[in-house]
Order: sequence, then structure tokens, then C-alpha cells
Amino acid sequence: MSTRYPFTAVVGMDDLRLALLLNAVSPAVGGVLVRGEKGTAKSTAVRALADLLPEVAVVPGCRFSCDPAAPDPRCPDGPHESGPGVARAARMVELPVGASEDRLVGALDIERALGEGVKAFEPGLLADAHRGILYVDEVNLLHDHLIDLLLDAAAMGSSYVEREGVSVRHAARFLLVGTMNPEEGELRPQLLDRFGLTVEVAASREPAQRVEVVRRRLAHDDDPAAFAARWADEEGALRQRVVAARELLPSVVLGDAVLLQIAATCAAFEVDGMRADIVMARTATALAAWAGRTDVTSDDVRQAALLALPHRRRRNPFDAPGLDQDKLDETLEQFRGEDEGDDDPDPGPEGPGGGGGGGVPPQGDSPESPAESPEAPDASEPSEPAGSPDSADAVEPPASPVPSGPKERAAVKSAEPFRTKMLSVPGLGEGAAGRRSRARTEHGRTTGSRRPQGALTKLHLTATVQAAAPHQRARGRVGRGLVVRRDDLRQATREGREGNLVLFVVDASGSMAARQRMSAVKGAVLSLLLDAYQRRDKVGLITFRGKEAELALPPTSSVDAAAARLETLPTGGRTPLAAGLLKAHDVLRVERLRDPSRRPLLVVVTDGRATGGPEPVALAGRAARLHAAEGTASVVVDCESGMVRLGLAGELARELGGSAVTLDELRADSIAGLVKDVQGTSRRAA
Repeated sequence: MSTRYPFTAVVGMDDLRLALLLNAVSPAVGGVLVRGEKGTAKSTAVRALADLLPEVAVVPGCRFSCDPAAPDPRCPDGPHESGPGVARAARMVELPVGASEDRLVGALDIERALGEGVKAFEPGLLADAHRGILYVDEVNLLHDHLIDLLLDAAAMGSSYVEREGVSVRHAARFLLVGTMNPEEGELRPQLLDRFGLTVEVAASREPAQRVEVVRRRLAHDDDPAAFAARWADEEGALRQRVVAARELLPSVVLGDAVLLQIAATCAAFEVDGMRADIVMARTATALAAWAGRTDVTSDDVRQAALLALPHRRRRNPFDAPGLDQDKLDETLEQFRGEDEGDDDPDPGPEGPGGGGGGGVPPQGDSPESPAESPEAPDASEPSEPAGSPDSADAVEPPASPVPSGPKERAAVKSAEPFRTKMLSVPGLGEGAAGRRSRARTEHGRTTGSRRPQGALTKLHLTATVQAAAPHQRARGRVGRGLVVRRDDLRQATREGREGNLVLFVVDASGSMAARQRMSAVKGAVLSLLLDAYQRRDKVGLITFRGKEAELALPPTSSVDAAAARLETLPTGGRTPLAAGLLKAHDVLRVERLRDPSRRPLLVVVTDGRATGGPEPVALAGRAARLHAAEGTASVVVDCESGMVRLGLAGELARELGGSAVTLDELRADSIAGLVKDVQGTSRRAA
């Protein structure tokens, strides 16, 4: 086993280290979601935490890590008798992005069950992680049903498996840690709420800290064992502190005045539900135990709010993360108990607010430690700065649009988003799980059966019996039970929903430049982006104006990045419609090579006019027919307005082989939309 990077060797990252340590002290806090750009040591810090957890005593031979002092009476390997047990290190189990449901919760051995009559259960990763850490890297890329399963298990402390007539329940209490890069897409608000705490991390912009990050990383890579040995004393001291805080935790008192502050804070920030109040209470209690106190203070509540509330206030991906700290301080002051003074009870580095990290041990006296600036978060690995040339999905838009000519107009704000009509790709796909179009999936309603290709995952019991029945006389078992062989097994085929690649091609020319009109157009595109987020799609954004088309955002799962580009979009100039369609054709060609199973939906937002260059209308028609020939599903959002309408957008939709919908018909609750089918059509065979 490779030597992990020491937790105490991580430079800076105070909030991340504190959140992880609080969960190590009190797993009831509910886990940590770590959000940050690539290369910021998210995974390094999480993996290092496992070495700080104390050893656990387990029942010998139990696959479910039962505690010998209090064995689970319903353990599938039980019943167990109380005894001394054996000690082992706490496990850190990693859930890969491509894991199946059976790998997560466990699987029944169908072949043994049918062939031998044995109800054999193979534990999954939830059982392996019991009394340890379950780490999910890129948690936002997991299928939603897997996230639901692991979060439910984390909340209930147990896992239930019900399938093929066998019921299995086992304990599954673990520290859940997820990491994600927001550029690759957000989690649904309902799932964000299930994580106890959240931390935003970023690479330091302080040269001295970045130098120290590189120095330590290189030293570790050259000789991991020697590097870990230099930090062994600091690791041991921190491990003892975790043990001491765990022992003190039951003695911490959460007073009524502090509970009132917690409730008032959650109400002031309009947090939905009661989970935030409970998580804040548990976090504040853990903070007090970590600081070595038995009473919870207002400073504990403040630190708990900064860790537990920001992700619960995000109701859609366009909401800015974070809390208004002035409002937080006003709320805490308003509901401060009479027995609390105005001064911090423990202003030192070991107190709840010390060093900006809530009591994380300072690193000034550690080996190789530089003079660090506490204001700047950092990491143990180098990273690219956001917005670098290599960051294709960087979300930082330019501060202000740079005019390219006298006819260009400044960007206008978009109108409020609304609920849109359903736009979908026809036929049956096999792409990534989502909510837009029909697809063959491992989950969903059963539509038929087939012979298994590889390992059997979902047994179709009726089809298996039908396949085995005609052979019973030849097998000599007539009247004495059913003989099932491997060739008889049939796997269920299921149909669910998939996410698509929604590529927006937005007309930003002079014919669209009227401010009120462009505001409505941006509001419509923003609505479609929000719909794409909810349906788990990838999105891309192409704009065209003047003489050319521009790929404003390469296909990504980060719809907030597309929204940021949209807000700063200037307008003006001619209408190079053909250039926009040809640019879309090139982008889709590349994406088909990268991800052939994800089907595209082309959404062209224009009034249909084409100007500039020789024969612009004919050229636009030929470009549209390229998409039609490849079977790309498309929808044209007709932005033409006024009393006299030329119907050019409808003609473009016919050339694309798709359909046209007006801005009014795009609204799900509009009268016009109720009588018009706006689903994209395609020549692709179902």
C-alpha cells in the first residue's frame, strides 16, 4: 500500500481541514462536500484523514465490521457473541464514478440461488465503509439513483437490499465525503441538503505558499516514507486530539440560548426544512469538543453556520454561493443570550475561530513550514489558476464587453427565467442517465428480456422460467422441481431517461439587438439552461454576429458557466446564420467522437434572417441540411416580433428537419404552448 500524504503537511486549507476533523469527531454531523477547482488537493486531504481515525475493534470474520462490544443483532453474518474482538485500522472506501448499484449496496448471487438453492449475499461498498470513511470523488458525476442510495444509507445508518425474494439489512454508519469541480455541473438542491457541511476550496495566489506546496509535494513523491516520518509527531498529536474530542463530545452542553441562535440563523437565511438546524447543532457541539470545552458559544454557532448553510441556500445553479456575514453577525447579536459576554471566550488559535480555521492546529512550527498568510487558502498540490488558457470551462466572464465596432451594442440583462415546455430527442438512446429523452438503462421500467452479456445483473425471473421450462423432461426433473441452467438465465431490459447534449446557437446580430427583445431572448435561453440543469444535460453555447460565429462555451455540465457568458453577450452587426450552423456542426462532430452515446439536441435561437456574404440565405439552408442529413434533433426558437412576420425561422426549422416554437409557445403554462407539440423531430430510427 502506498504511503499517504500526511494530513498535517497540507498547506493552508483551514476550512477544509476543520470540516473533515469535525466529522471525525462526530460522524453524526453528516459528512462533507468539498467544492473546488481542479488540482486543489481535495482528494489528498480526504485520503490523509483516514490515518487520523482511531483503530476500530471488529468481530473476527464478520464481513460487516460489527462492533464486538455491541454486535448488530440483525447482522447477516450473525448472530455474534460479545467478546474482545480484533483491532484494525479504520477503512477508507472509494466509490468510483462508474460503480453499479450492485457494487454499492451488495448483490445476490443469482446463479447460486437458482442452481444451488442458496440465498447468498455479497456485501457492497456500503458494508465495507461501515465505521470508516466512504469517499466519493466527482460526486456530481454519479448517477442520481446511486447518490440517493448512499445518502439514504448515510442518513439512516443502515442499508436495505430487497430483491428476488431475499431481504438483507446491515449497519452502514460511515463518514461521507464527496468532492466535486463545479465546472463539471452541480448537484440537485435536494442532494446538496443531505451533506452536512460544505467547503469551497481554491488554490492560493500567494507565491510563497505555492512554492511551499510544490516543495512538499516533490519531497513526498521522491521518498514518501521519509516524508511521512518527518510529520509523524504532528500526525500522532492530531490523532490524540481527535480521540480526546470524541471522548469529551457526550459531555458538551447545548443550551437553550444557543439553540435559539441556531433556529434564528436558519430562519433569517430562509433555509428550507429542519435538517440545517440539526446539522448546525451537531456541528457547534463538535466545535466545542474540538476546542476542549463542554459549553457551546456564539462563535461555535457562527462557524457552524458558515459550514452548514451556504449550500442549502442554493435553490438553482445561478444562485451565488456563500453567506452574507454581516447579516449573520447581526442575527447572532440580536439573539445572543444574556449570560454571554461581548468578548470571545477563547480568542487563541485553539478556539473555535482561531486562525480562521476553527481550531485546526497551526503549522508554523511544523517541519518545512514557511511563513504562511492565513487569509489565503491553499492546497498540497499545484493547480492551474481559474480562467487559464487550459481551462476550457472557466466561468469567469470578462468584466465588460469590448466593443468590436460602432454598430455593436452593450450587453443587456436577461428577463426572469420561466418553466419551459419539454424539448426532447426522439427515439431510444443509451447515453448518460438524465431526465430528458428515452433510453435503455440499467434502471427504470422493465420492457423485455435478453440473454446476459457478461455478468448477470438484473434477472428477469419470468423469462428465465419460460426458457427453462421446455427442457425439464430432458433434464429428468419433471414433478421434482425446476432445474435452471446458465443458458436459461435471462436479463431484464429496462427503459429509463437519459441526459442529452443541448447545444444553443444564439443569434446576437443587429436584427436581434433591440434591448427589450434581447432581454426576452436571454430570459428564454436562461430558462432553457435551468431546464437543462434539472434534466442533467450537458450544454454548449455558440453565438453569431458580425462576420463570424464563436464557441462561447464548449460543451460542459456547468450550466452556470453558460449563464455567465450569456449575461455578458453583446449584440450588433450582420447575421451570419450559416456560420453559426456550421460552427455547431463542427462542435457536434467532435462531441460525437468524445461521447458517441450522448445524443445532441440543437436549439437555434434566431429570427431566421440571414445577411452578410454572398447568397447568405442559400448558404444557411445548405448548412441546415447538413444537420438534417446527420439526424440531429433540432428546435428553432422563433424570436421574430411585430405585426408583419416573414416566417423565416419556420423555414429554417423545415430545412433542419425539426420544428419551430415562438417565445410565447416556449412557456410551459402558455395557452399557445398547450396546443403545439414542440418536441424535436429526427430522421434517426427509433
